[in-house]
Amino acid sequence: MSAITPEIVAEHGFTKAEYAEVLSILGREPNITELGIFSVMWSEHCSYKSSKKWLKTLPTEAKWVICGPGENAGVIDIGDNQAVIFKMESHNHPSFIEPYQGAATGVGGILRDVFTMGARPIANMNALRFGAPDHPKTRHLVSGVVAGVGGYGNCIGVPTVGGECQFHPSYNGNNLVNAMTVGLAPADRIFYSAATGIGNPVVYVGSKTGRDGIHGATMASAEFDDASDEKRPTVQVGDPFTEKLLLEACLELMATETIVAIQDMGAAGLTSSSFEMASKGGTGIEMNLDKVPVRETGMTPYEILLSESQERMLIVLKPGCEETARAIFDKWELDFAIVGKLTDSGRMVLTMHGEIAADLPIAPLVAASPEYDRPWVETPKRAELAPSEVAAPADISAALKAILGSPNHASRRWIWEQYDHMVMGDTVQRPGGDAAIVRVHGTSKGLAITSDCNPRYCFADPETGGAQAVAEAWRNLIACGAKPLAITDNMNFGNPERPEIMGQFVGAIKGMGAACKALDFPVVSGNVSLYNETNGEGILPTPVIGGVGLIDDLDHQAVPAFTKPQEAIILIGETRGWLGVSAYLEVIENREDGAPPPIDLAIERRNGDFVRNLIAAGRIKTCHDLSDGGLGLGLTEMAIAGGIGAIVSPPENLDIPLHAWLFGEDQSRYLLTTDEPETILSQAATAEVPAMVIGTTGGDTLTVGSAIAISLSELTKTHEAWFPAYMAAPDEN
Repeated sequence: MSAITPEIVAEHGFTKAEYAEVLSILGREPNITELGIFSVMWSEHCSYKSSKKWLKTLPTEAKWVICGPGENAGVIDIGDNQAVIFKMESHNHPSFIEPYQGAATGVGGILRDVFTMGARPIANMNALRFGAPDHPKTRHLVSGVVAGVGGYGNCIGVPTVGGECQFHPSYNGNNLVNAMTVGLAPADRIFYSAATGIGNPVVYVGSKTGRDGIHGATMASAEFDDASDEKRPTVQVGDPFTEKLLLEACLELMATETIVAIQDMGAAGLTSSSFEMASKGGTGIEMNLDKVPVRETGMTPYEILLSESQERMLIVLKPGCEETARAIFDKWELDFAIVGKLTDSGRMVLTMHGEIAADLPIAPLVAASPEYDRPWVETPKRAELAPSEVAAPADISAALKAILGSPNHASRRWIWEQYDHMVMGDTVQRPGGDAAIVRVHGTSKGLAITSDCNPRYCFADPETGGAQAVAEAWRNLIACGAKPLAITDNMNFGNPERPEIMGQFVGAIKGMGAACKALDFPVVSGNVSLYNETNGEGILPTPVIGGVGLIDDLDHQAVPAFTKPQEAIILIGETRGWLGVSAYLEVIENREDGAPPPIDLAIERRNGDFVRNLIAAGRIKTCHDLSDGGLGLGLTEMAIAGGIGAIVSPPENLDIPLHAWLFGEDQSRYLLTTDEPETILSQAATAEVPAMVIGTTGGDTLTVGSAIAISLSELTKTHEAWFPAYMAAPDEN
């Protein structure tokens, strides 16, 4: 047996203090298998040791929340004995090393998180961040990641209904791949992971265990460097066809009365699933590793326990139900093995070849996982940029086209056309709008799903950026007529051991928490991905927000497209022309300075509730929230989507420059159309919501005063051109 040297301890990611705690818990030196178990369980990826102090401050409760953070996914009640189960997770590091398999297994992992709780997945989303388009690796990463997301989702038959994709040089060495799954389950048939019942059998099901993914959780808890490509063996390999079989087998088993607890094998594989189940249930486990189905010869206990091979589950069954369960998994041609039983020892005792491979106390190992209050410094506040401090473009029409056709604002059709977004037949709104809408099968209800974050805002002011990310997700749901119910988050940041990075995380959490409270929009699940750095260069702070809302009646929804001519266009919300950290500044001025737009959460709530009530009452059918690119980009997107132009006039008393009015990114704003503008304006006045008519739909041109007159065909061509041209260009290296 290998001696545990200081070098081996360091290779497993322990600090001296952490290893001293290991020795204290055991009262002896661990063997190599036990060291590996501690390593993955105490990794940043599994233990949240740098973040859990702050995650505890987020609001997680509401009357419709069935289960908040702590389980595989969050659960919310949507009435009629129906529950929505959803979560977002990252697969950033693996996707940089091996983009296809990294992204594919990210999708597979989040699907398992949802169906392990009894839900049939009904929609996938993804939030992608890549480096600068001219970086030599970016095109390769985009191609591989998009193919991986589509390859897995398409094969398993779950529609990928939307998401986001942004480019920035900070992601050159660390792309982000965040995957989200939404599922539907009977509210009285939710399955949890706490293992109970002394003597109950512990069963392994799914694929065989191989050597792929070993140290995946540890790799996800470390910075990259120039040798990162050498970590390729730690990337898991996915098989969506096997996952489809596993999904159907698990749901069939869940329809019986045989399951006590169930947990997917994700990060840290068999180790994390067994320890977490036993810890939650207050039991011990005896497990014979000789019984674990393996696909490679000579696998050691260390390899079996730390493997992150995909498409595997661990289940605790009721006594006497083994053959019922075995018959189901045999039918679906999946491995089924009784590998152990629950005990009252409070210990994890693992044997192989008749010898004890590991004997560890469960509760102390889990409870004593480190929790750090890392030093942090607040991000310095930036000076505001007055509209007059940002130069007007020489040609405002050219400026609009430049933003519309830029990498971060061009159409994402090239991406979403590679995804099957219509499979299952319940997709109501396709990708490209404010939020995707999926019908609750067999009903008139719909789920609205969105993903959002503006990393430039978060870098400039993490607290404002965190609040804005939540509010933007909330607006996306509001704009299609949904009542926002809850969020999942994916906190992507750099090295938390650097006080300025930890300050970004703390600021974002504070902003998110304030917005969630003000908007009654709790956090029910999430994921933290830290150490997204290469050679000391961190990514922009990227707290991605995945939101879910409910439309009670799909006859009362809104679309972000002009639907008929001669309707009045109404702008909801106050416009001050805020250009700090804006798309205009980035694309036209090649700058990212200034402060992001402030957000008043009371105004956000007031304006949003007003708009949602209009949609619910059937008063409006067209609505689009305004964010990146402001009014100019919002108008253009609605015109392109509907194939109908517009004539817009700035207010006669406009007291800011025209480019600030068009491209300012003031918050809490919406565009809507109506054929009864006087009524809408009167209701807005009563509700103390700023509202004004700015134009009329119609024609085949977008006209703004005397400054802009561009045909829809030209705008559409500009919007659609960038992505296909970029991906078709030959690689330079």
